[in-house]
Amino acid sequence: MTDSLFSVAGQVVWVSGGSRGIGRAIAAGFVKRGAQVIITSRDADSLAKTAGELQGGKPVQTHVCDVAAPEQIRETAAALWEQYGPIDTLVNVAGVNRRKAALDVTEEDFDFVVDINLKGAFLLSQEVGRRMVARQSGAQINIASLNTDRPLKNVAPYALSKAAMGQMTRSLAMEWGPHQVRVNGIAPGFILTDLTEKLWSDPAMREWGLANTPQRRLGLPEDMVGAAIFLASPASAFMTGQTLYVDGGFTAGWSWPIPE
Repeated sequence: MTDSLFSVAGQVVWVSGGSRGIGRAIAAGFVKRGAQVIITSRDADSLAKTAGELQGGKPVQTHVCDVAAPEQIRETAAALWEQYGPIDTLVNVAGVNRRKAALDVTEEDFDFVVDINLKGAFLLSQEVGRRMVARQSGAQINIASLNTDRPLKNVAPYALSKAAMGQMTRSLAMEWGPHQVRVNGIAPGFILTDLTEKLWSDPAMREWGLANTPQRRLGLPEDMVGAAIFLASPASAFMTGQTLYVDGGFTAGWSWPIPE
């Protein structure tokens, strides 16, 4: 007899930013476990490539949706509801960053980061949440960051957007909890993706990252799958408004070079 406690089989799961990196890995995890997965992003080519590569369950569906464009969020939500019915789980992954000192950040830089990471994430949660509240069921998972806990240098717009996402997660959890809609977050640690590979190939950066991560390794996108499945499944039925730090222990405390 199979234990259904962690089952997501049969769920309709929308992963924004699902064509690469963490979003792709999470989408693959749901596909493998029998969910109907829809991935969205700004780029049709990357969506098609990813959908063709993800195997192991129901065919992955794609839809172009730039979360920085509110009308695309509304149109995509309506189209997905018409084609697939209610969304059981929304995974808010789409995010961008520009590394600059605060004094060098332009208004365009700020808007680019915040419009996708915060405004877009909120409007997507709101659009999907409206339908979840109406049907009295649903789960949302927001991809936060180590910057949700405390900021790293030279990424001020990104850091403030992810700190705000932590409060967004709590606020929506409070408002929608009475309607049986759960909202939680996952804060990844230092993760090796195609976008961060160059950064972590620097010996000094890699040494610092390993020294400050108790598990002594950098994370992989696949390390996020377990937390996502948990937060979408009945196993987390009495859990909302929380952000899980999947970071190899980085936020557990400070590492300092005192002799052993």
